[in-house]
Amino acid sequence: MDDPTRRDMLKAGAAAAAMAAMPRVFAQQAGKGGTGEFYVRGPVRIRYEEAGSGFPLMLLPGGGLNATIAFFTGNSPFNAIEEFKGQYRCITADLRNATTGQSTGPVEVDRPWESYADDQLGLMDHLGIERFCVMGFCIGGPFIWSLLKRAPHRVVAAVLAQPVGWRPEMRDPKYPGVFWKTWGPALTAQRPEITMPTVDKFVTRMFETDPDFVFTVTRDFVRGCHTPILVLPDDAPAHPYAVAMESAMLAPNAEVSLFPWKEPKERIPLAVRQIHSFLKAHRPA
Repeated sequence: MDDPTRRDMLKAGAAAAAMAAMPRVFAQQAGKGGTGEFYVRGPVRIRYEEAGSGFPLMLLPGGGLNATIAFFTGNSPFNAIEEFKGQYRCITADLRNATTGQSTGPVEVDRPWESYADDQLGLMDHLGIERFCVMGFCIGGPFIWSLLKRAPHRVVAAVLAQPVGWRPEMRDPKYPGVFWKTWGPALTAQRPEITMPTVDKFVTRMFETDPDFVFTVTRDFVRGCHTPILVLPDDAPAHPYAVAMESAMLAPNAEVSLFPWKEPKERIPLAVRQIHSFLKAHRPA
């Protein structure tokens, strides 16, 4: 016999089960490049994702001005989210106006580096996080120095992996290390309200006005920075070995990895173990 009451109860139960499963589905989608979550401050909208639990670890992806969360499953030497989420509350985000990401906001011509620090510190404020460790790849290096200058009391320890830096060859626009030249045309193609003169002024202020060293701080600042840092140097056009090593030599509480640490690939687990040991030694109990 077809019992309408029983049928309605089964439908209600199935609906409840589906609703209960939705958060898990959304969480899985976010971890696989889904929409994630958004931190909004005025005209700025930052897409971010979290994974794991424990002491907060901000992960800054590489990729120049096109740095996005997808870096960790694409061009990164190792997937830092997967590697560290077992012991840390990992937080990462698409860079504002990265052309392959979902974070958007004004192009602040007069304060480019500061605007990114606004986003990074604002996200941690949004999440209720006061103190944290940070690990940055590529452009994440200058971002970390900017954070150490802006909020030294908040950063417990920092890992700079294959950091970018200035070298004289970058004065030639055709040099492969001038990674900021392709960002502007791609952004203006997506966002017609942003003009090429605006992005040209932005990158000129960011990378070409008094260019030197690590872009965001001076050598004197690094000499006086007592935050523990670990440097994993690279030797690529945009990742000069000399600058990475100079920053490690200047910083009073710096450590450095073996070099090269990415090749052969069998060395990467050794570098990752060193990062684990470094962070464990400096995070609060």
